[in-house]
Amino acid sequence: MTARKRGKTSKPTVRKPARHTPARGNAATPLPASMITGKASAAKAAAGDTPVFAYIASLPQPQRGIAERVDALAAKTLPRLQRSVKWGMSYYGVGDGWCFCCGGFADHVKLMFINGVTLTPVPPVTPVAMGKSTRGVELRSARDLDERQVAAWMKQVTAVPGVGGKKR
Repeated sequence: MTARKRGKTSKPTVRKPARHTPARGNAATPLPASMITGKASAAKAAAGDTPVFAYIASLPQPQRGIAERVDALAAKTLPRLQRSVKWGMSYYGVGDGWCFCCGGFADHVKLMFINGVTLTPVPPVTPVAMGKSTRGVELRSARDLDERQVAAWMKQVTAVPGVGGKKR
């Protein structure tokens, strides 16, 4: 069989991204397509605790365990905590706007502080397409969560106006 020659007008072949499939015998939940492509989940925008808890419950392990620990730390650290699902991630705020968000991806959980450049020390990760002042951390396991540092960042970021909120 002879191979076809490509003419100048033919389009190059585009490969589809590989699908994550667990190894045989592994009972792990397959990853949602959004987590494989590097995008946030397709969770619908909704305000309140219930949609956030549902979003977190939809994540596979270990991302679910990490997100549950971040959520519990936020609840313990911040009185009057408000939750919402926006742009496929859980968002958290106190009073006058959203201050940080947490979302599950294929091999990590992103915890991003919306005014992260104002924090001391400044979190090390600069995310793509989340604003010039956003900074955060990528957590690959629950052991990566430095609760003392993250709680300090949560308190600091809620002391400045949040996104969509009024100036104090």
